[in-house]
Amino acid sequence: MKTTISEAAKHIGEEVTIGGWLSNKRSSGKIAFLQLRDGTGFMQGIVVKADIGEEKFQEAKGLTQETSLYVTGVIAEDTRSPLGYEMQVTGFEVIQEAVDYPITPKEHGTEFLMDHRHLWLRSKRQHAVMKVRNEIIRATYEFFNTNGYVKIDPPILTGSSAEGSTELFHTKYFEEDAYLSQSGQLYMEAAAMAFGRVFSFGPTFRAEKSKTRRHLIEFWMIEPEMAFMDHEDSLKVQEQYVSHVVQSVLDNCRIELDTLGRDTEKLEKIKAPFPRISYDDAVTLLKEKGFDDIEWGEDFGAPHETAIAEAYDKPVFITNYPAEIKAFYMKPDPERPEVVLCADMIAPEGYGEIIGGSQRIDDLELMKQRYEEHGLSGDAYKWYLQLREYGSVPHSGFGLGLERTVAWIAGVEHVRETIPFPRLLNRLYP
Repeated sequence: MKTTISEAAKHIGEEVTIGGWLSNKRSSGKIAFLQLRDGTGFMQGIVVKADIGEEKFQEAKGLTQETSLYVTGVIAEDTRSPLGYEMQVTGFEVIQEAVDYPITPKEHGTEFLMDHRHLWLRSKRQHAVMKVRNEIIRATYEFFNTNGYVKIDPPILTGSSAEGSTELFHTKYFEEDAYLSQSGQLYMEAAAMAFGRVFSFGPTFRAEKSKTRRHLIEFWMIEPEMAFMDHEDSLKVQEQYVSHVVQSVLDNCRIELDTLGRDTEKLEKIKAPFPRISYDDAVTLLKEKGFDDIEWGEDFGAPHETAIAEAYDKPVFITNYPAEIKAFYMKPDPERPEVVLCADMIAPEGYGEIIGGSQRIDDLELMKQRYEEHGLSGDAYKWYLQLREYGSVPHSGFGLGLERTVAWIAGVEHVRETIPFPRLLNRLYP
């Protein structure tokens, strides 16, 4: 009977066959220990010379790293294994022998591993990170589908910037200029006016020449937009969503979190509601912490966000930033128009901003004024303006950066490990 490592627990005491690869091995006298992987997990196979015969035992001892093979054996309980079981091997068939696999169990430099990213993905650590990423994605769909959101896919090629930014990737679209999308938000606002509550999940691109551990050139965003929802309602959705995702990872990725050495006690605390601090109070807090050069009206950098987050053991919302440093579409606070109804969610443990969100401007005349102030082309944004012209309603939305969220939940230092094939400032290969 063929099965997989993840399903092998259903076959305790039975003989099964698993197709996989040899990730590592060791031998001791008349026993060989094969570390097997098949994409669903990692499992130990025990080869006993007396059970398998001299010839096959010697073949097992000679197997090379990443050789592909079919392994047959009896699944036996093993309390020492993270899985709780292992395989007593009765036979195996080599599919293809791997020779001189470049990534050995020894230490390798980051650039070497990045050059061999297509192979590095096979390692136990990278496998664990990608499984956490997958669970975050699964839980995202679960949360929004359960709460009545419709998934809408915005275009990747656009005729203008979502935020009036110049940090765009330019391409030719036949006879026109086009850009790789830096956000699907504007299109999602149009979708919210048609479907009420919507979300997107797709790639976005930022032509920032940044080399920090928090930045990628190509990354994935989850972007919900919600009609008839004010800023306060949106914050509640955000904290409920992030709480759901974290708890789903805890429930379904325990083995992976253990592999990564993640302190799960810190994740256990991530439950709504989350603390909040105004931009004003954040500036005061930073000055008290020794950031004497920060002044009201300036944006926060990574050191500032980390210092603020240190005061909390949950994600924290920084609310009501000055309008001058935020995007043109954010709604001013009616009681204090110099700040906008927005918030950044800062992850604990120094992982920085994972969500940016706001209530959107719904007043046509105010949006026209913002167009003029930001020098936006009326032609390029005519359709966006019409959303305020035909049945405008209060609405809010936010965007969560997937890779930073994976880094935080998995406890990974650099976002380059949180996406299968990272695109960095000086890396387009493989």
